[in-house]
Amino acid sequence: MGGWSRSAVLELYRALLRAGRQLQYTDRNYYRRAVAREFRRCQALTVPEDKEDALKRGQFFLNSRLGGLIERMAGVNGDRKGKKDDNGIGTAIDFMLSNAKLVLGVGGAAMLGIATLAVKRMYDRAISAPTSPTNMEPTGQRSWEEPAWMGSSPRVLNHDMKSTVSRSLQSLPTSSHAFEPDCLRRAVGRAAVGGSGATQSDRQRARMRLSLQEHLWEFYQNNVNIPTEEQAVARRAALDICAELRVFLHAKLPDMPLREMYLSGSLYDDLQVVTADHAQLMVPLILEKNLWSSIPGEDTIMNVPGFWLVRRENLEYFPRNSSYWDRCMVGGYLSPKSVLEVFDKLVAGSINWPAIGSVLDYIIRPVVPSETLTLEVQYETDRKLYVDFLPLLVMEDGTSLIAKPHRLAAERHENLWRQSFRVAETARLRALDQEDGGCRCACLKLAKAVCKLNPALNRLNASQLTNTILLLCEKEGDWTQEALADRFLQLLRALVGHLEAGRLQCALSPKVNLFCELTEQEVDELGYTLYCALSDPEGLLRTAVAQPPQP
Repeated sequence: MGGWSRSAVLELYRALLRAGRQLQYTDRNYYRRAVAREFRRCQALTVPEDKEDALKRGQFFLNSRLGGLIERMAGVNGDRKGKKDDNGIGTAIDFMLSNAKLVLGVGGAAMLGIATLAVKRMYDRAISAPTSPTNMEPTGQRSWEEPAWMGSSPRVLNHDMKSTVSRSLQSLPTSSHAFEPDCLRRAVGRAAVGGSGATQSDRQRARMRLSLQEHLWEFYQNNVNIPTEEQAVARRAALDICAELRVFLHAKLPDMPLREMYLSGSLYDDLQVVTADHAQLMVPLILEKNLWSSIPGEDTIMNVPGFWLVRRENLEYFPRNSSYWDRCMVGGYLSPKSVLEVFDKLVAGSINWPAIGSVLDYIIRPVVPSETLTLEVQYETDRKLYVDFLPLLVMEDGTSLIAKPHRLAAERHENLWRQSFRVAETARLRALDQEDGGCRCACLKLAKAVCKLNPALNRLNASQLTNTILLLCEKEGDWTQEALADRFLQLLRALVGHLEAGRLQCALSPKVNLFCELTEQEVDELGYTLYCALSDPEGLLRTAVAQPPQP
């Protein structure tokens, strides 16, 4: 690795997390939290020399195999050839030192690695020392490698070291508070010193939660909620665009089998946040039931759950061109890419948007490039609306498929239609809130706003956040308005856990991995950002407020 840079820090962070997967006897979750805590501490460094020094210490810790921690763990179950039996004390020391490294963090790990080697060396010499002073070597020289208890009795030595190990192990964190955010744990510690035991601690924690609760509601009112008037104006602009497209398509291609187009998206579910800047125009296609069939992606050679193939059937009885959509067939399958190209020629190439915009008093232009057909509508001087034109297939079993390509493999999977769970997810979330008057939708809107306003979290989409909350609902029953702060922190922790596992299952279809379109680097960056946010959620809100909204 070279000098200090953001990429070097992220590379070191990823390498440390990967190295931690080799730990066997140390709590890996504790290790990851300790690493993340040390990286958060070093975020406050501003002097370049301090940053370089911190990076070098972390690199030394990594190159020394976590200060010898991995090698030490490997040797716990191995044979200690040429040495006397230590009655398990060496194993205890290994375990104690391993966890002590984590308590000290990455910054102190390099020095602790040297100390670990020294302690092990002294202990190995001690247990192999002769029991009689007459058997000692004639030389009287002693250094830091030869401790003063060289000739002491093994019985006394074992007793002393057992006491030391016992005291050291007792000093290790055993409470669940060790895994809570730093600011909360510090507050609990101060209250425990000056208060009356658990009662005072609980009060302090309640005050901390209340403080976060107040910050969240303030952020919700000032940054998340969209004024009703702004939403109404944006919906009217989207409706105008929908009407123009409907008239044009029916006039230009009257034989195209389409159902009635309609507007959809979070703007119409009261789940849009920050600004009213996005809507979806759904264009349902009509397919002949006896000519087309759908095949789940996991049943194909591509094995991509959450995506479907639409296959042309009965070609021997109904030859090509028997269906209007045969012109969009590629290799015997209805290609969403070809369908989008047909509409792109019409919407982006044939419609005179400047003339229509002058009539509606809008500025309208297609967005290029775009993974889907998108129109940019500037309906006020400082307000824009992006309208996605989405061809839609509704199969016999109710499955909704949209023409939105796979983000990482669009060329390889160009015949795959994406299954849309948005309507069902939103309905389920709202139904749960209506049952108990919960804060699930508010928690979702807060998370969406934070991700929209924070560039490092832009890759987390609404579907991933919604499903994380739905999965949490299966484990957590308290979603009252008073529990918003607790549920928000729990949402962050759940996202970190899913990112660490590299998998987020869909609540409505468990075989679908909603992280399948994220690269490894994006997963690491998202995990790093959320790790940092766990110790300072208010800081995450402040960072979001300081950033301009992303389109």
